[in-house]
Amino acid sequence: MEFALAVSVWMAIAFMVMYVSFALYAAHFVANAAEEGARYGSVRGASWSSASCSSNSLDCTASGTDISNYIKGSTPPGLSTANLSVSTSWPGTTSTGTACDTADGNNGPNCIVKVTVSYNFRFPLPFIANSQRQFSSTSQMTIIR
Repeated sequence: MEFALAVSVWMAIAFMVMYVSFALYAAHFVANAAEEGARYGSVRGASWSSASCSSNSLDCTASGTDISNYIKGSTPPGLSTANLSVSTSWPGTTSTGTACDTADGNNGPNCIVKVTVSYNFRFPLPFIANSQRQFSSTSQMTIIR
């Protein structure tokens, strides 16, 4: 009887550690994905090229859809792209907050690109009422090209 009780408690703790570790894995991915998405957008501004990203994703001017596809394409095993949302904006300001030259659009050089990545993580525990957590991260970078 004591053994069964001790093993049950030990197994519950082991699975809780495993699920919390997986949640941290998802949170780390979200933070890194926002940074990588902002980097992808910052090197593919309006003056980069006029090529479409559908033909070659490395030599094109990035749009919000292109950044979203780039991030979703780098989703690691175990995480679902269905729970991932990516939002990209070009506020039309520089990193100091002043208005940037928008002759080529808001994604011209010296303007900023802002990428927000969110992931809805669900703990697979049916007896917890609110077993879903949303991880979100925002990153912004100055467009260099």
